Amino acid sequence: MASKIKAALIGGTGYGGAEILRRLLFHPHVEVIRVTAADNIGKNVGEVHFNLAGLTDLRFEQLPPREAAAGADVVFLAMPHKTTAKVAMELFDLPVRIVDLSGDFRLRSHDEYKRFYGVEHPAPEKLGAFAYGQPELNRDRIRGARWIASPGCFATTIALGLAPLAKAGLLRGPIRTVAATGSSGSGANPQITTHHPLRASNLRTYKPLQHQHNPEILQTLRDAGGGPAQLEFIPVSAPLPRGIFATSFVDVPASTTVEQLREAWHRLYDGEPFIRVVEGRQPEVVAVSGSNYVEVGFTLSDEFDGRRSVVCFSALDNLVKGGAGQAIQAFNVMMGFEETTSLREPGLWP
Repeated sequence: MASKIKAALIGGTGYGGAEILRRLLFHPHVEVIRVTAADNIGKNVGEVHFNLAGLTDLRFEQLPPREAAAGADVVFLAMPHKTTAKVAMELFDLPVRIVDLSGDFRLRSHDEYKRFYGVEHPAPEKLGAFAYGQPELNRDRIRGARWIASPGCFATTIALGLAPLAKAGLLRGPIRTVAATGSSGSGANPQITTHHPLRASNLRTYKPLQHQHNPEILQTLRDAGGGPAQLEFIPVSAPLPRGIFATSFVDVPASTTVEQLREAWHRLYDGEPFIRVVEGRQPEVVAVSGSNYVEVGFTLSDEFDGRRSVVCFSALDNLVKGGAGQAIQAFNVMMGFEETTSLREPGLWP
């Protein structure tokens, strides 16, 4: 039997870290050798992530990045943006692969990084050096990559909802998107915006037109053939723990037909293991919560003033396909494993 890939996780106490561990601990080709964090040092993983109690002897350690990566074949980085880049810089000269879940290496433009993340990038020469880890749109580059930048949750949801139009050459004008997200996307540390008595009965927008995933979405759609479309994106904080539901509006020529759109969606996504093109209903969060699956769909408006509008819907679990699950999916592609390994189970319905 071939030896297992040795994996280290840096930043393991958050929700993303918990989801990575939930998948990697049962991955047939992986041995998790180390989990580090900035808090809960010395505690068993199950004392922090209760669903993993009794399933591993791993304990959270506090180590410098190079010590954390010692003996590992791959390092998963599950820390906030701005923090992650400085950690990754200490690993670049090591013979170790990196899967980064932060936003620090997704963009190729330093100017866009500075504008949307609010700081100078500490390693601008590495922007563009990471393979963008969205297998449905970038599988060829991920294969054999050394470093992967796993996409953001909003970016994944919105881009997968619009990519069929981009591939079909129909994404020419402005895109207007509203996307609602669950509270787990705000991280494990309680905040006023995630405190349950407030969140459970509230809807609120934040970072309107200025969310850091905006340039990532446009970059992804341009790479898919969408051209220089404009994106007006409004994120919404929703009263649910997991999930993202995105609604995007795009004007198309009046001659566009439902049959043409259906062909575009199926041409891109037929055969994709985690994409469901929904017909006869619209995508729903409850259908994908807890899973690595994505539901996508569309509806076409009547003609008005020589144009029609396509409304694109997409739904996924922000911690799985929007986070740890997609990172593991890209890792599987990178290493030549079956892409669906440790990710096949359905959602939690209901």
